[in-house]
Amino acid sequence: MTPDDFLAVEFEGHRPHLKAVAYRMLGSLTEAEDAVQEAWLRLARSDADDIDNLGGWLTTVVGRVCLDMLRARKGRREESLEARLPDPVVSREGAADVADPEQQALLADSVGLALLVVLESLTPAERLAFVLHDMFGLPFEEIAPIVDRTPATAKKLASRARLRVRGAAPSTDPDLAGQRRVVDAFLVAARDGDFDALLAILDPDAVLRVDGGALTGGLKIVRGAAAVAGQAATYRRMATATTSHPALINGIAGLVNAIDGQPISVMSFTVADGKIVAIDILSDPDRVAALDLADLTG
Repeated sequence: MTPDDFLAVEFEGHRPHLKAVAYRMLGSLTEAEDAVQEAWLRLARSDADDIDNLGGWLTTVVGRVCLDMLRARKGRREESLEARLPDPVVSREGAADVADPEQQALLADSVGLALLVVLESLTPAERLAFVLHDMFGLPFEEIAPIVDRTPATAKKLASRARLRVRGAAPSTDPDLAGQRRVVDAFLVAARDGDFDALLAILDPDAVLRVDGGALTGGLKIVRGAAAVAGQAATYRRMATATTSHPALINGIAGLVNAIDGQPISVMSFTVADGKIVAIDILSDPDRVAALDLADLTG
């Protein structure tokens, strides 16, 4: 094996971790893959013999690449992911233990769409400090040079981000079976167009986010249980016209909806204390078509 081949093998061993870091930073699977590829290109141009800790070096590089991408995104407001839902990671329910290191890394800690939406609201530096420290345990001494701050300032960035996340992204009930019971109850109420039953399932501060893509004006947000339950007629039309397939969306209970086996939307439910606190629906035809959902709707 040549030195280049050995380096490539070493890099592939770190790929799942690197993509997980980039996905949490960017909320886009495609951009996450681009960031990982850029890290490989930088590694290939570097003198690997001078790198003492390859995993740490690559994580730092991916962090810098993602930070640049986030800053560039902020400068192109019309292209910002703040105007759309993050990419979902969809898997078959009951297949969480499949031996796919990349999938396992992406789903670790059940980073749901609701949390990723909140992360989109952070500044690039806050997001990087929070993701690298709180999610991946990188010390602030290593984070500081990436954001061009002191360790103390990097710690403050993470602290500010943590407060915003805790206030806006509720923790999901860990019991997947309990989540599924709540989602099933939602489906029954939706098919019946039962406003009161929907209201009973929803947290008072529930939020509904629907991303239908450019044709529907992008991301639509409805807040409050009554307003969300008020979409009952829409839920009923959706439920009666489609077949709903149980799925895991970023590791939590969700649905893939299809017509004649063709996926049309992905729904993620954040359940806390037995109530639905957030519903995230991706129905953008182009983005849904780009997801690998055939095994879930066939």
